[in-house]
Amino acid sequence: MPTNGINKALKLQFGLINYENRYLTAEAFGFKVNASGISLKKKQIWTLEQDEQDGQVVFLRSHLGRYLASDKAGKIICGAEKPDPECRFLIVPQSDGRWALQSEPYQRYFGGSADYLSCFAQVIGEQELWAVHLALHPQASLLSVARKRYAHLSASDGEISVDSNIPWGVDSLVTLVYLDGKYSLKTCDSRFLSNDGKLVKENSNATSFTLELKSGKLAFKDCDGKYLAPVGPTGTLRSGRCSKPGKDELFDLEESHPQVVFQAANKRFVSVKQGVSISANQDVETDMETFQMEIDKESKKPMFRTNGGSYWTLVTHGEIQSTATEVEVNTMFDIEWRGHRVALKASNGKYVCTKKNGQLSAVSDTVGDDELLLMKLINRPMLILHGENGYVCHHKNSNTLDANRSVYDIFSLLFDNGAYHIKSVNGKFWYVSSSGLVCSDGEKAEDFFLEFPEHGRVAIKGSNGKYLRGDQGGTLMCDGASVDASSLWEY
Repeated sequence: MPTNGINKALKLQFGLINYENRYLTAEAFGFKVNASGISLKKKQIWTLEQDEQDGQVVFLRSHLGRYLASDKAGKIICGAEKPDPECRFLIVPQSDGRWALQSEPYQRYFGGSADYLSCFAQVIGEQELWAVHLALHPQASLLSVARKRYAHLSASDGEISVDSNIPWGVDSLVTLVYLDGKYSLKTCDSRFLSNDGKLVKENSNATSFTLELKSGKLAFKDCDGKYLAPVGPTGTLRSGRCSKPGKDELFDLEESHPQVVFQAANKRFVSVKQGVSISANQDVETDMETFQMEIDKESKKPMFRTNGGSYWTLVTHGEIQSTATEVEVNTMFDIEWRGHRVALKASNGKYVCTKKNGQLSAVSDTVGDDELLLMKLINRPMLILHGENGYVCHHKNSNTLDANRSVYDIFSLLFDNGAYHIKSVNGKFWYVSSSGLVCSDGEKAEDFFLEFPEHGRVAIKGSNGKYLRGDQGGTLMCDGASVDASSLWEY
């Protein structure tokens, strides 16, 4: 199994903020571009693409799939469907983390304000500087390019170690926290990485890094101008001596798939400890009882990967084993969401049942106790939800929640017998009012249910049987009758 990049590196998408604190915006009509956006929404998101021949050259693609370009007179347009020579830009990083964008053919710099944008400046001034705000979901796995190993919290050593072959378990989850143009790295136990490698409770100058891009990879620069790198045998993540990023200082952010633990009707955990057969016969949760749920983008069916890199698959006589190394029809399952439990159906059309000896086999036509599994999501103790109109965040002056913000709040996700409780920043719980409003100041917890209907998205069902969605005014409601675009969340 390849240790480098078992998951896809995330495409770098971001917002660009000018000197007046406004976002570069691609309007839907006339392919016009301005710097008038006040927050990071769909029109303000740009995707960075690199020239295959020359890694220094970048193209900026708008949400409409058109490329930013500058002509000889410095006029800015964003209508090209394919990158042509006038779409070629160079990134010139500044010491404060901001970028200047230089037209490669004409050597002029891009800048301006509101509707007055041009690419004609011969030198870089304040108007030509852009701060970078990453638009991807802030929870990911961090891969060291040089070591080909993943970062994970090493709680016993009180550090982030970069020595994991695969990003397994909750310790491998890294949350990027954006504040005033800088980024902090937050561990799954809510501590921040300091530039000396220590983990601290409070965010400060020492925990704030500026992001730099080099040939499509990320580098993190600290307040002293040094870069994060893995150091020593365990790859302790801390600032090294380098004031220029080399291979050691480069990282990829990879998508963090949901990882789950199953408990069968016999109250034991499903495991691969005993070899290739998938069996519910363990009393403790370890990496052997943790499975990565990868949802096929076309069929939307889940596959389950073991920590050894193989997939669950249907073999003869309905048995489920972990022998598949490639994705195929027998590695895909249908999942039925049945409140506090789930049922799995294999490619033979039969339900997976737990036999008396704990072995999982797809032999059942109907669902009874033996076909029900308790499924627990283990790698999202902190929940950040991003919907079609933005992030979920506390409303300023009330107990409701907004679902259309460019900033996010981090909520706690607590598992309880197949359901989840969602806890606000203030320690109070989410609940649904009689009118379907989601409120964030409950004294006692209310059950919510997570469903994973497609790749990278979760649907959340309330105790009222309805789904969470953002309404027209941007308020979080629990009144969705079915799963659609408005009730799917990046998480």
